[in-house]
Amino acid sequence: MEDCIFCKIVAKEIPAHIVYEDESYLAFLDIHPQSPGHTQVIPKTHTRWVWQVQNAGTYFEVVKKIALAQQKAFSTEMIWSKIMGDEVPHAHIWVFPHPETPGDKNDFPGNALKIKNAL
Repeated sequence: MEDCIFCKIVAKEIPAHIVYEDESYLAFLDIHPQSPGHTQVIPKTHTRWVWQVQNAGTYFEVVKKIALAQQKAFSTEMIWSKIMGDEVPHAHIWVFPHPETPGDKNDFPGNALKIKNAL
């Protein structure tokens, strides 16, 4: 979809702090983080709603992988997730440490590196 900001991130037309990528999914830091390491996990194929993602089990395994990496990277057990879908018309799942997790939520390069190193 040509006007979708997430599709543009997948196509590398818009820069993002990517923490994980495989042939079907992409995970990158949210530009308006709730906490350090706040990540969006999306399917690379444009899909409007999370509930329409093919192979949803595989999608949620990627979300789990990111959450476990965040636990390690930010030394916290409490990882939140959120599925709404009204912000951007592309399936996405927010995964982020509890909002009171210590650290600079705007240190995008540092937080991305922490998650990548924990994967």
